[in-house]
Amino acid sequence: MPGLAVSRRLYDEVVAPALTGRPHAAARVDSGSDVLGFDTARSMDHDWGPRLQVFVDDGVPAAREAVEAALPPDFHGMPTKGGLIGVQVETLDDYLHASLALPDPANPTTADWLALPTQRLAEFTGGAVFRDDLGGLTAARTALRWYPDDVWRHVLAAQWTRVDQEEPFVGRCGELGDDLGSRIVAARLARDLMRLFLLLERRYPPYSKWLGTAFATITDAPHAALHKALEAKDWREREQFLVAAATKAGERTNEVLGTAEDPAPRLFHDRPIMVVGGARFAAALVAGIADPGLRDRPLTGAVDQWVDSTDVLSHVGRARAAACGLNRAGPGPNDR
Repeated sequence: MPGLAVSRRLYDEVVAPALTGRPHAAARVDSGSDVLGFDTARSMDHDWGPRLQVFVDDGVPAAREAVEAALPPDFHGMPTKGGLIGVQVETLDDYLHASLALPDPANPTTADWLALPTQRLAEFTGGAVFRDDLGGLTAARTALRWYPDDVWRHVLAAQWTRVDQEEPFVGRCGELGDDLGSRIVAARLARDLMRLFLLLERRYPPYSKWLGTAFATITDAPHAALHKALEAKDWREREQFLVAAATKAGERTNEVLGTAEDPAPRLFHDRPIMVVGGARFAAALVAGIADPGLRDRPLTGAVDQWVDSTDVLSHVGRARAAACGLNRAGPGPNDR
């Protein structure tokens, strides 16, 4: 049974009756493969099972005691791991602050958007809400469902910039006889193109463990080309398939965002190396941004487009502090 279904049963059969008459919100959000819908039988070996977040405006101790008293030692054969380890009870404000580190989650600013890793956004807007008497959880999830148009264009332009910065290196490494280097660059480009396609489909790219799983759900993405690029035995073949995938990304960018760049491959300057030229798509996307401040912003994008540390990206306060530092603005008192 999928983890979300287990959590739903826990709420319906145990938690909801325990909180009868008490306004609350109940959900399975936050981290976990089940929140993204990617859990399998393998997921059951840790951090999986009957889990819930319960939010109340006040009276947390009383609500916690009510849930704890109702929670059985096991639930349909699954241990509840000592009561409230499986059910988290707190105020919504405390949870949102710890989970998102945003001053106002229902009204995020441009800076807020760019400081939140896409993994965190995918987790918070994923999962399921089983009840929301308070309204605040639903309002925050609705507000963060997807980027505003200008921010989306900026993030896509930053992703195309990443492609542009490395696409000639597959061939350049190959020319030098550095096949391992060429393969590594190809793998980096494949990852960037996978993230690009997810962003084009209005999907928050998850972190590395789930990136391929999420990408596999995009029917029209160039799956075969990327597979062949990573399997290629020489750099010319590798380049051919990567350029084919990037061309498809260019076509999709034109289709979704209304840009009109020619996605056909071309020579990198006068060298015998083929590229699509991601900078052209980045520039076209930036030209469509209405906000002049965002239009003139360096194309670094969201925090996880330039930070690759799990210890930063898995901690929203650190990610926000890093984003504030990049933008030369001091972090707030809670951004440690």
